[in-house]
Amino acid sequence: MKPFLFRFPALLRMFWLPVFGVMVLGLAGCNLPRGAALQTEVLRGQDEETRDYQIISVTKGNLDSVSGWPGAGGFAQLGWIGKQRGPATSVIAAGDVINLTIWDNDENSLLTPPAAKVVDIQGVPVSSSGTVFIPYLDEIVLNGLTHDEARKLIQTELATILPSAQVQLAVTPGRRSSVDVVGGVVSVGSYPLPDRNFSVLSLVSQSGGVAPGLRNPQLKLVRGDGVYGISVERLFADPSLDATLQGGDKLIVEEDKRYFLSLGATGTEDLQYFPKDTLSALDAVSLSGGVDDSRANPRGVLILREYPAKSVRSDGAGPDRERVVFTLDLTTADGLFSARKFQIQPKDLVLVTESPINSARTVLGLVGQVLGVASRL
Repeated sequence: MKPFLFRFPALLRMFWLPVFGVMVLGLAGCNLPRGAALQTEVLRGQDEETRDYQIISVTKGNLDSVSGWPGAGGFAQLGWIGKQRGPATSVIAAGDVINLTIWDNDENSLLTPPAAKVVDIQGVPVSSSGTVFIPYLDEIVLNGLTHDEARKLIQTELATILPSAQVQLAVTPGRRSSVDVVGGVVSVGSYPLPDRNFSVLSLVSQSGGVAPGLRNPQLKLVRGDGVYGISVERLFADPSLDATLQGGDKLIVEEDKRYFLSLGATGTEDLQYFPKDTLSALDAVSLSGGVDDSRANPRGVLILREYPAKSVRSDGAGPDRERVVFTLDLTTADGLFSARKFQIQPKDLVLVTESPINSARTVLGLVGQVLGVASRL
């Protein structure tokens, strides 16, 4: 009879099959290492009455309705002002400075000194009520008049006391007749309004254009207590949106600060900024590096979004929960077309879930390693 040591391989083979079965079951029940959650894990408990999120499978049938839901919290679209036609020339406003030159040939002129035929009245400010003070004429309202209209008015008023007087008028624009470019252009600064049709695009051009390197540049217009916004891309595409500026306006050009998050079995897990005004779900997946061919579950692309409480509805005109998970299936034509039209909103979480096959691959790989050790034994 062979010693026990020589009979060990046979004993190992005798007990290997039941041990192998126990190992496979044990590995399958373990939390195997992987890079993303499974779709079933994320959506666990979806049928429970106490669930705190809503699940929407995005298809052609519901795409229009969910697209009409109110915007998600954390981002408010700024409105934009329309283009308004103004006078073809600049007009006088409070804060401007008036410079007058008056010629008078009358030897007994009330304004010109003896032996002089001209007098300069420089640096006369336009008051907050839109008036200027001129000797012998008292207060004259010039607010809203063009330069030529103001000159004719002053000369007409002077004609009662100086019939032969001729008036020349120059205006230095004040704060209410100029606009400021705060940042995001080549040359920031204050720019006088050449006329009342001076527009946003004209100001951007005059200030040297948008500074190079800005990602999807946005225009923000501050007027009084109001703030308005539009993208440069949209303004260039539709010149009818080119707003007319008013004195005292402030224009800010800055990068688009909107972003979404990409996680899971994608090429890049990171914070992704919007490179253009609108992004579809397919755009977002592409920006994230696409789905990982060896890990991702293309049937389990999830968009996680939070809505404000005031947007919650029970009639289908809005989400029925504040938290909503939109699911996309990129293995069907309907899913791909729907993903191309489904719009990503700022602060969305785009999660590409892990394929369940990866767990089986991991188990088989570990078992293969064990079998290799056993065969060597």
